[in-house]
Amino acid sequence: MNDEMMNDTPLKVGDEKAIGNEGLKKKLLKEGEGWETPDDGDEVQVHYTGTLLDGTKGDSSRDRGTPFKFTLGEGQVIKGWDQGIKTMKKGENALFTIPTELAYGETGSYPTVPPNATLLYDVQLLSWVSAKDICKDGGIVKKIVNKGEQWENPKDLDEVLVNYEVRLEDGTLVAKSDGVEFTVQDGLFCPALSKAVKTLKKGEKVVLTVKPQYGFGEKGKQAVGDEAAVPPNATLQITLELVSWKAVTDVTKDGKVMKKIFIEGEGYERPSEGVLVQVKLIGKMQDGTIFTKKGFDETEVFEFKTDEEQVIDGLDRAVMTMKKGEAAVLTIAPEYAFGATESKQDLAVVPPSSTVIYKVELVSFVKDKKSWDMNMQEKIEAAGKNKEEGNSLFKAGKYLKAFKRYEKAAKYIEYDTIFSDEEKKQSKALMVSCNLNKAACKLKLKDYKQAEKLCTMVLELESNNVKALYRRAQAYIPVAHLDLAELDLKKALEIDPDNRDVKLEYKSLKEKMKDYNKKDAKFYGNMFAKLSALDSKHTTTPREAEPTIINSKA
Repeated sequence: MNDEMMNDTPLKVGDEKAIGNEGLKKKLLKEGEGWETPDDGDEVQVHYTGTLLDGTKGDSSRDRGTPFKFTLGEGQVIKGWDQGIKTMKKGENALFTIPTELAYGETGSYPTVPPNATLLYDVQLLSWVSAKDICKDGGIVKKIVNKGEQWENPKDLDEVLVNYEVRLEDGTLVAKSDGVEFTVQDGLFCPALSKAVKTLKKGEKVVLTVKPQYGFGEKGKQAVGDEAAVPPNATLQITLELVSWKAVTDVTKDGKVMKKIFIEGEGYERPSEGVLVQVKLIGKMQDGTIFTKKGFDETEVFEFKTDEEQVIDGLDRAVMTMKKGEAAVLTIAPEYAFGATESKQDLAVVPPSSTVIYKVELVSFVKDKKSWDMNMQEKIEAAGKNKEEGNSLFKAGKYLKAFKRYEKAAKYIEYDTIFSDEEKKQSKALMVSCNLNKAACKLKLKDYKQAEKLCTMVLELESNNVKALYRRAQAYIPVAHLDLAELDLKKALEIDPDNRDVKLEYKSLKEKMKDYNKKDAKFYGNMFAKLSALDSKHTTTPREAEPTIINSKA
């Protein structure tokens, strides 16, 4: 961040302000455009007029009629310029007062600048080309010719469409291509293209200076087809334009459900679990055989509820990552499709272990009403509805899905500061119930640490909650915290002596503790026996242990 940007208020025309703490001053003569300023490494183009404090005119690009170009931060100009021009916006005109320490110092610059001279420079920043060291080692330097749109950059999995032209330093054309598509992580032509394209925005055009390590190295490249040869250790000049790209997402994070977007959706909202979605879709096998088609050719759109197993898992998960109006191609492996069994669909039979491909467009979905748009009673009702859905999923053995429903229910009522007393009572009961049910899910999923935490949260609200004590004990037992489990079960029985489930768990715990005690006794018994045998093996006789006595009379 430059020094002027660190000041509290921007300059107004006619204002003067210190830049840094070495005596450099800047007076604004004309405001610039936008908010961006150049940085070290950028190639700037300026008009300037230099004078001494007494008004003696020195060098002037304006008199020559040719703007002056240089690279910021590389010592090509006096320090005062490097520091001052970094504070300017495009089109800005400023007068810099540059002390001798930041100008030509004790020696001056013969014949126009005497020794120890303070200088005045009237400078206008016409434009600049940003230069970025992409790999931070000088191997690929990028200069922006045309700025791109929006703010996103392509990722490794994305498919990009680019135009590029490659030349040697002497201008010899090596290769040129308009409208070539490739996957970023797979690369194209030379390593520099995949690295550089990840820094571009849609429509951005750049010139890359590519050192041999990111080009073709010590070996160079032989001529192939229309492409000329690249000599060993050659530096390349590559003009690269990112025309567009298709975002590709690994939906399941294991490479088995891949989504490639070809039409961007609207806004930022996506369907959540349990909402009704409307889609158009075409399902194909890898050989192109269509097995289902809905919503296209004026047929009715297909409706289903997300996260309720009404469609294959891969399609279900992918649709929940889509925005309204988004269209994508999904490639779904058998594990997330129809599995190892044959599946009869609308238009064809899908063979066992088939990878399937869907073209999907999300037409619409029923948005969940946001909690901040609900009144207190609506929040409580929404929490209750999601809790009941969670109960149904739990009974069906779908513990992870049930957990998500309970979690969603709890979020509606987690902030109850403005609830009435009655509403607070209702929300507390729901929160306790949801956390207990979440703990039950975690026990089924063998996530004992989280189950313990959830039960502890309940006990912070209700210290005598028997279910929380019981389930926390169940979480302690598999990780061998038997003493803690016993404490919880004892307390639960003090509160509810006739609770059958707790009594059975306590009886089972006692048996486990006996087994542990027997194993411990056996272990330590064996250990002590071994130590005793070892001691007897190395014990000396009393006579051997006596020190030698020297008879002084002998």
